[in-house]
Amino acid sequence: QVQLVESGGGLVQAGGSLRLSCAASGRTFNTYAMGWFRQAPGKEREFVAHIYWTTGNTRYADSVKGRFTISRDNAKNAAYLQMNSLKPEDTAVYYCAADIGSDYVLKWNYWGQGTQVTVSS
Repeated sequence: QVQLVESGGGLVQAGGSLRLSCAASGRTFNTYAMGWFRQAPGKEREFVAHIYWTTGNTRYADSVKGRFTISRDNAKNAAYLQMNSLKPEDTAVYYCAADIGSDYVLKWNYWGQGTQVTVSS
């Protein structure tokens, strides 16, 4: 039905930048929102950012506010996460998520496989 594939992860030095991409394919005609989450080893998965597809309104976790920017391309069914001023504590597997075909209640019903982001000090 719907597949999400993340890309753009890798190794970067502290203070550097990285841009993650999430490509959605399949039945994505009714996307409500897309977002990014991350999970470090031994830690719970945490919210990073999300964007509402129609309005473009965004939300960010306090830990990334001012450093990360989420965006989307409706025509490409893609979401992006521009990460600047990266810190070692940003190291995690980053997951793309989507709410597709839902109602007014935000529910992440699709997930990508994740992409590793490693920030060295």
